[in-house]
Amino acid sequence: MQPKSVYLAGPFFSEGQNHRVNTVKSLLENNQTINSEAIFLPGKDEYTAAEVGSFEWQIATFNADIRQIDQADLVVAILDYELEEDKHVPDSGTIWECGYAHGQHKPVILIRFDKNEKQAINLMLAGSYTAMFNGETDIANLATYDFYNLQNKYVPLDVV
Repeated sequence: MQPKSVYLAGPFFSEGQNHRVNTVKSLLENNQTINSEAIFLPGKDEYTAAEVGSFEWQIATFNADIRQIDQADLVVAILDYELEEDKHVPDSGTIWECGYAHGQHKPVILIRFDKNEKQAINLMLAGSYTAMFNGETDIANLATYDFYNLQNKYVPLDVV
C-alpha cells in the first residue's frame, strides 16, 4: 500500500502556532503510513511571485491551497489558534479547509493541543472528522495511527 499524502492545515502566524505545526509534522514524518515527502504546509509553501497580500498573491495562494487539498489523500488540521492568549476558537481558514476537504470526501483528522481537553467543539467540525487527537498525550499517537485504515477515533465532547 502507498503511504498517504497530507495537507497539514493550521495557523502559522506565531511562534507557538509554528511550534504546534512542526510538532505534528514531525509525528507524521515518523508514521510508516504517511509519505514524509508529501506533507504540504500552506505557511511554508507560499506563493512568492507577488507581494504578500496583493490581489495576485491572494488568488494564487487560494488556488494553490485548493489544488493541494485536492491532491492530498487527507487533511490533518490543528485547531488551536490563539492558545497562548487563552482563546479556544479555531482559525477560520483552518475551519474552511476542513469543510472543503470533507466536501471533497477527504478524511479530516483534527488535532487540538488545548490543555482544556473537555472544551466544546463546533457541531460542524464534530460531524466532519474521521479521527481526533485531543491533548498532548493523545497527539503523540499520531506517530502510530494507521492512516491506511483510518479507523474512526472519536472524542466525547459537548458541541456548540
